[in-house]
Amino acid sequence: MIFKTQNSILSVEKLLSLKRPHKPPGAKANTLLQNRWITRVRLKWVKNRGLDHIIDIDTDLKAACLLKDAIKRSSTGFLTANSVSDWHKLLGLTVPVIRFLRRYPTLFHEFPHSRYTNLSCFRLTDTALLLDSLEQKIHLTYENDTMERLCRVLMMMRTRTAPLQSLHSLKWDLGLPDNFEKILVPKFSDDFRFAKTSSGVAGLQLSRWREEFAVSELEKSNEKSEMGNEYRQFKSGQTALAFPMNFPRGYGAQKKVRAWMDEFQKLPYISPYDDSRNIDPNSELMEKRAVGILHEFLSLTIHKKTKRNYLRSLREELNLPHKFTRLFTRYPGIFYLSLKCKTTTVTLKEGYQRGKLVNPHPLVNFRKKFYHVMRMGLLYRAKGVNMIPPLNISLDDNIENETEQEETEEEEIETGDECYEETSELEDESDEE
Repeated sequence: MIFKTQNSILSVEKLLSLKRPHKPPGAKANTLLQNRWITRVRLKWVKNRGLDHIIDIDTDLKAACLLKDAIKRSSTGFLTANSVSDWHKLLGLTVPVIRFLRRYPTLFHEFPHSRYTNLSCFRLTDTALLLDSLEQKIHLTYENDTMERLCRVLMMMRTRTAPLQSLHSLKWDLGLPDNFEKILVPKFSDDFRFAKTSSGVAGLQLSRWREEFAVSELEKSNEKSEMGNEYRQFKSGQTALAFPMNFPRGYGAQKKVRAWMDEFQKLPYISPYDDSRNIDPNSELMEKRAVGILHEFLSLTIHKKTKRNYLRSLREELNLPHKFTRLFTRYPGIFYLSLKCKTTTVTLKEGYQRGKLVNPHPLVNFRKKFYHVMRMGLLYRAKGVNMIPPLNISLDDNIENETEQEETEEEEIETGDECYEETSELEDESDEE
């Protein structure tokens, strides 16, 4: 289906007045002139079984980590079955929480309540406590990296403020500590402060603008890659930066798709850290800017993916269009939209190769160890927890290599000729979360 075309004459300096906060006096903005016809092509949603498999695994992994943190926060050191019975939707689970806890005896120990013997309780095992201590060491070692990531998220916001509730939902994806507002924020008080959002809810605000952080991941990758000359031309205003594309099988060979993407890539690239309020919201430039925002946000997540609803809670602050989900299906070479686990997850495709993350964060490598411990508990559950062999959960390469081998083998199976299959067009419907 081909949409209406339109002619765009764009001058970034004159018409858009793009300025970054705290920009040094005398700094010159790039002037880019675009005059071309853009043909929009509506593409069908395509299922990627390999990425769906990763999302399926990470859903259980995330739920186990969140339950671990909840038990750790509890004043009693345990959670009762009644208190977690209605958490399945919050945790993204498709099974009852009690059944999920019983699946993993290596992490959660079940015992009867001291007063109500028919009431089951769950506390952390010694193995889970050791894993938690290793996780805290990683957070402490890489807290400067975490601070930068949080700064860059706030720098993309229209008011440099994000609701605390939205940031709590994104803790897992952004690699933030469980109690980041009590540890990370006070430690970096020059960069963050608590403030009310425009809607009056509690939020976290950027205290100062760091120009050294205002470089997008797309700019960094072009600067480091063989396209360094293209990046230098972009910095001098002579060309635009192109997004990496990885189309589903068959799409990349279609002439209409190639022509559309070529024209899209030639549009000026606007940094997600530039002010976009003066851009025509109905222009192709605004659409490419929105793609750039989503690309940068997903690049800042340590698993290169997040839930659509989490992005929706920040839509106004990120200055995204109302129906921004259509961008995920319109640009299947950049994003993948998954419907696994009764929710909608968006993934940055360039972040994965053959079922593995490219340049994984140390916290991701730790989570592989965590998943290994989970899996051992599931495999030996029927034999009894006492039959589980001793687990090596130090941060060495053995478990990591074993886990990566399992994921690679799974991905090789799923990335055959039948990996991609056409389905009906995905509409912008609400998540059932």
